[in-house]
Amino acid sequence: MSRRQWIIALAGVLIIASGAATLLRLKAIQRLGEPGVKLVKAGAEGRLEVPLPERVRQYASTNIPITEVERTTLPADTTFDRRLYTAPSGVEVMLMVVLMGSDRTSIHKPEFCLTSQGWQIIRQETTSIRMDQPHGYNLPVRKFVTSRAWRDEAGEIHRLNGVYTFWFVSAHRVTASHLARIGYLTLDLLRTGVLPRWAYISCFTVCPPGEEDAAFEREKQFIQAAVPEFQTVAPPAPRASSAMSQSDREARR
Repeated sequence: MSRRQWIIALAGVLIIASGAATLLRLKAIQRLGEPGVKLVKAGAEGRLEVPLPERVRQYASTNIPITEVERTTLPADTTFDRRLYTAPSGVEVMLMVVLMGSDRTSIHKPEFCLTSQGWQIIRQETTSIRMDQPHGYNLPVRKFVTSRAWRDEAGEIHRLNGVYTFWFVSAHRVTASHLARIGYLTLDLLRTGVLPRWAYISCFTVCPPGEEDAAFEREKQFIQAAVPEFQTVAPPAPRASSAMSQSDREARR
């Protein structure tokens, strides 16, 4: 190995060692931040849970407990809550919150959860939902249109589509981006020594192929009503501009 190769290799080792030492130091001094969702103690064991509303608009709900597979897969200090909401028409919406504790691996990329359940993501976009509470603001969300096919006992193939909408919140931040969430987590931890306690919030509703837009409209109305009941963080309200627009000035002449 040449002298130049030795120098490059040594520099790589030093960088890795320095990074590992920094991570160990941060882990030793880090504090867990406050969540951006409400938390209550429930049951005789005082388990922490996010108090998802039992009723949203015309939707009644049923609690969907965490499965044994989810329990053994997620870190022990993960808070996981999920409810299935059903309207009189039969339309269903699944609302789920996954809140990390001191282990940041509680939250995975949403793509992994969907594809592992047999759903194929056929379209995706970042958009926003207009919220009125606690003040007017635009909630950034990521929307996946999904599709799943299955074969019945007669051998006939059926297809069902779905609209999966999700976003992430911490005590002071809201984002629709998984990568941005990781970046914010790292930045806040390095700057303050506080590990942000991020929550991953999602809504899912199924629909016949071709009715995804109508399904998303229903989902938006559901989110507008449900989210203020348990989410405590919201982007600041836009500041009204004191400057009169050109069109206003011309109209007043």
